[in-house]
Parts: sequence; C-alpha cells; structure tokens
Amino acid sequence: MDKKLKQIIEESTNIVFFGGAGVSTESNIPDFRSEQGLYNARQKYGLSPERIISHSFFIDDPETFYDYYKNNMIYREARPNKAHMALAFLEKKKKLKAVVTQNIDGLHQMAGSKNVFELHGSVLRNNCMDCGEFYDLEYIMDSENCKGRIPKCRKCGGTVKPDVVLYEEGLSEEVINGAVMAISKADTLIVGGTSLVVYPAAGLINYFRGKDLILINKQRISHDRNASLVINQPIGEVLGELLL
Repeated sequence: MDKKLKQIIEESTNIVFFGGAGVSTESNIPDFRSEQGLYNARQKYGLSPERIISHSFFIDDPETFYDYYKNNMIYREARPNKAHMALAFLEKKKKLKAVVTQNIDGLHQMAGSKNVFELHGSVLRNNCMDCGEFYDLEYIMDSENCKGRIPKCRKCGGTVKPDVVLYEEGLSEEVINGAVMAISKADTLIVGGTSLVVYPAAGLINYFRGKDLILINKQRISHDRNASLVINQPIGEVLGELLL
C-alpha cells in the first residue's frame, strides 16, 4: 500500500468515503456512461440512456423503461469486490464513519457496511406508486408479477417503481443532509472511482473541511490539485491491500 495513504488512514479517526461507478466496475457492473451502455440504448431503442431512465419517460412508457432497466441496470450476480470489503473492514475498526455512494447496486451493504448514504437510491428497494407497498428486487424481476412487462402491486394493482433517482428527479433531502453532515465532520475524505462530474452529487465534497483529501481514480481528474494524495490506480487494487 502507498506509504502516505497507510499513514493517513492510521492517523485518522473519522474517515468518510465518497464513491462512484468505478467502485462497482470491478464487480463487473459496467459504468452507465460506458460505450457499451450508450450503444445498447441507441441500437435497440434509438434513444439515449438518459432519456429512457428519466421520470417523464417512466410515466409515459413504463414498459420500455423496464425493458431497458432490467437488461442494462440490474446485475444480480455481482458481488462486493476488495474495495467494498476494505471499506467495511475500516468501519468495523471504527475508522470509517460513513460511505457516500452514487451507485445503486447495494454492494456496500452486502460487504458489511452499515452507514451508507445512497445518493441515487437502490435497485433493491421498490414501491407501489399508489399505496407505497414495498417490493424487493426479485419481485421486480419475476415476470409473473408483471403485466405487459410492468411490475404491478399485488395489493392494489398500481405500478411499482424502483427507489432509484431518475433524471428529472431530485435527490432525497434526508440522504443529502446525512451525507453533508458526515463529510463536514470527517478528518479524511477518500474519493474513489468517480471523475466528480455528476452534479449535484459531486458538489458534496465541497463540504469537506478536514485535513486530508485522497483521490483514487484510474484517470486524473480536475480536483487533483486540491488533494493531499492522488493515486491513479484501480480502487480495489489500492484499498484491497488493507485486507492483507
């Protein structure tokens, strides 16, 4: 492990991790904005992914929305990688106080992390738009629960919607407030697997007032100049050394 990173972690008592798609790509979940994702959307539907997973499109054409969503955004075989496991390990050691993630796959919790702020929601949670009844991912994916491919509530017959923040929708105030509070109290903020270009989520790092900002990303990003430490390597490879 990078000696400076190891020293910072050893000296820190309140670490917060802020992560993006790069954390999950190492679990074989492709980046939403990858060439493959864009190609699949335009090739089959003639639309951009941003249009398909927008709120207005979900309301207007939920059948096409779910066709795209189930085939391009759900990865039931994905498992936590070394980055997820290392962060859960740091939390158990009471060094890491929170994970703030832009991902919707639930892998941080699967790895054992408890205090997770999911800025864009989770595919694991789904609710009826009419009565609020909760449904898990298996219910959504089971074709027997879908009328015309659209998951329907077994209680009232309403359309079931994923608890995922779609384009045109705002982020949860409760989640944002929790993330801001955690980041503002941190003495170390580790940012990993994100180029910090998706707002308003990326703007949350501006609330950091602590000592060390660490950026771990395969490519360089514009925030590098503000960091105490920049590591341009896969995040699983870097944090995974904590588990050795």
